[in-house]
Amino acid sequence: MAGLQRRTQRVLVASQILGGLGTATGIALAAVLAKKVSGDEALSGLASTASVAGSAVLSVPLAALMNARGRRAGLVLAYLIGTLGAATTVIAAKAGSFPLLLVGLAGFGAASSANLQARYAAADLAEPDRRARAISTVVWATTVGAVLGPNIAAPAGRSVAGLGIPAESGPFVWAAGVFLLAAALVHLTLRPDPLLTARALAPAEEQTRAARSLRAGFAAVSASPRARLALVTVAVSHTAMVSVMSMTPVDLEHHGAGIELIGLVISGHIAGMYAFSPVMGRLADALGRLAVIGLAVGLLACAALLAGTAGGSHAQSAAGLFVLGLGWSAGLVAGSALLTDSVPQAARAAAQGLSDLTTSLSAGIGGATAGLVVATASYAWLNLAAACLLVPLGAFTLFTRRTSDPEPRQTQQTQTQTQ
Repeated sequence: MAGLQRRTQRVLVASQILGGLGTATGIALAAVLAKKVSGDEALSGLASTASVAGSAVLSVPLAALMNARGRRAGLVLAYLIGTLGAATTVIAAKAGSFPLLLVGLAGFGAASSANLQARYAAADLAEPDRRARAISTVVWATTVGAVLGPNIAAPAGRSVAGLGIPAESGPFVWAAGVFLLAAALVHLTLRPDPLLTARALAPAEEQTRAARSLRAGFAAVSASPRARLALVTVAVSHTAMVSVMSMTPVDLEHHGAGIELIGLVISGHIAGMYAFSPVMGRLADALGRLAVIGLAVGLLACAALLAGTAGGSHAQSAAGLFVLGLGWSAGLVAGSALLTDSVPQAARAAAQGLSDLTTSLSAGIGGATAGLVVATASYAWLNLAAACLLVPLGAFTLFTRRTSDPEPRQTQQTQTQTQ
């Protein structure tokens, strides 16, 4: 089983590199492209909203597909939809159609769903006391593509100069090709399927259709305070990150930054998101999920302070975005591991789909609101609003720590035996 887990992780790491490259290449200039096509800065935040909304809409169908056919089928479909979305975004940019641009970006968001779901695939066959590290390894793999992506946004834009399409849409041309490669890789090499294998090893009473239904996933989350905390942690961390990150390129542009500098700042942010995720995974396994969730709250609050008071200081903006990425990483890794720990094996795929739906919907609202807040107030007020989201999360974490059982290794060992 250990050999199969290592092979599964290698495949997921390779697909994450490709998926991260495609997603980061396109998203780096999505808000700038939306502003150019719409002609209205207040609408630029809808670029992120459309992408996140697409991810949200697909999260439940993908979870249902994975429940029935396994991880491989869901990941391949998500990457293919992302390819179609990237192509539609390019067509919309050439036609100058803002509604079509939003449709394309919604499809593009499907690739983000694949990247998010891959972390759970890494945990399917992992031992309980190594789940956070398994998740964080796959999250870390996104670093390579995600850091490189924003830095090739400018070359990608120049590469389409003779095609009669806006330079800002060039990254989406490249993203479409990368997503196709990721889909082919997963389809050909993610065998046997990790989720179906984990189910085959589970107790017989957990292998019924009822135990695997979306309703069972919802019931499992509702019944567990730790699962509810996990869901809220991932949702709040992602919403705070998306809201601030999506409008940072616009704020930097206001203060004289060019595409190359914006790309560097976003690259630093993405490095914070992914490069240090193995550290977060080790901390979550060693110190407990709740301790790392508390760390996430502190890091995200610090990031809001740095970014919100940066003004024209590009260096401080870059530092704020880097810390924002660290906070997101801590919340995602610890929250995802806690959710996997807190629900029965049969209901995990459904519960994880519910988490991604909640995360995408809340982040979509945050992204849409972000553009309006910056247009009507300021980027500083946006960061203050993001910081306010952290207050109830911190309180919920403290309440859960005081009122629920600790995270004993004996429980993890018992779960290992049953799996």
